[in-house]
Amino acid sequence: MIGNRIGLAVWLHSLKYVRQMRKYGNVHYASKKMKYVVLYCDESSVDQTMERLQSLHYVKKVNKSMRPYLKTEFQNSKPDKAKEYDYKMGI
Repeated sequence: MIGNRIGLAVWLHSLKYVRQMRKYGNVHYASKKMKYVVLYCDESSVDQTMERLQSLHYVKKVNKSMRPYLKTEFQNSKPDKAKEYDYKMGI
């Protein structure tokens, strides 16, 4: 079964190497215009995968996704006025 995954953005010199990216992880998206690939790999092997990708001659740079480390639950600073009004109060 798939464990925790982390996304990697791999910037390439040429898109003809996109098919070779499949052996390093699950290719999710490839941008033709900006020449990058988004691929997912296991969290336990991220550092090794990044080192192997950076050593390839057709890779410009590799960025790790920070989404797993960000807080995604937000608090509303202003309460909603419509929710404060109780419609059943007048009955």
